[in-house]
Amino acid sequence: MDDFAALLTDSATTIAVVGATDDPRKFGGRIYRDLKGKGYRVFAVNPGRETVDGDPCFPSLAALPEPPVLVDVVVPPQVALQVLEECAALGLRRVWLQPGSEDARVLAFGAARGLMVRADDCIMVRARPLPPAGRG
Repeated sequence: MDDFAALLTDSATTIAVVGATDDPRKFGGRIYRDLKGKGYRVFAVNPGRETVDGDPCFPSLAALPEPPVLVDVVVPPQVALQVLEECAALGLRRVWLQPGSEDARVLAFGAARGLMVRADDCIMVRARPLPPAGRG
């Protein structure tokens, strides 16, 4: 498939979920819990929350304790553009735009900044549970 598929089989892959929430009706919460349940090391990013699913939540990508390998974006396009700007500034190259996070401006910005962007695909569909050795 591509580099993203390989990342989703590697237990060393860390994923920042921008837009993570405890609200079970919102995809940010569903995706965060799904990836965590499949054994991925995930970071919740949402400036409006202190915790998500009992885990610390960070106000920005810059505030994370370490750079994530992959940034999963689960916010509207106008916010996604700001997230991509932060990714570019921090040198975070791999960005997964969940359906509804992208628009022409967001995609053009990602291409212009040389980001590796995956769009029109849901990470929950592509991510498989990591082998037990990858958990923890």
